[in-house]
Amino acid sequence: MSITSAIVLFAVLWFLTFLVVIPIRLQTQGDVGRVVPGTHAGSPEVHGLKKKAWITTGVTAVLWAIIAGVIFSGMLTVRDLDYFNRMSPLPEVRGTDG
Repeated sequence: MSITSAIVLFAVLWFLTFLVVIPIRLQTQGDVGRVVPGTHAGSPEVHGLKKKAWITTGVTAVLWAIIAGVIFSGMLTVRDLDYFNRMSPLPEVRGTDG
């Protein structure tokens, strides 16, 4: 995995995790009882995005380390995910025993 792939993996994991973390403990205007005229009652009143961004970064770092470790170790390859046998077979490696 190149450095670019590692950064892209981290970014994708970060945004996916952030979208999961955002609704946790969210207080809407309807929950608080102060709906601003012209807004929806489901609009956030107390969102805590800074704290959620830090939580997301920590969770993502752990997930990224696990996934990158699996990729670097070679335990899982692209060929392991080829369930429909669309990839060509691996070329045979001939021995070089003179």
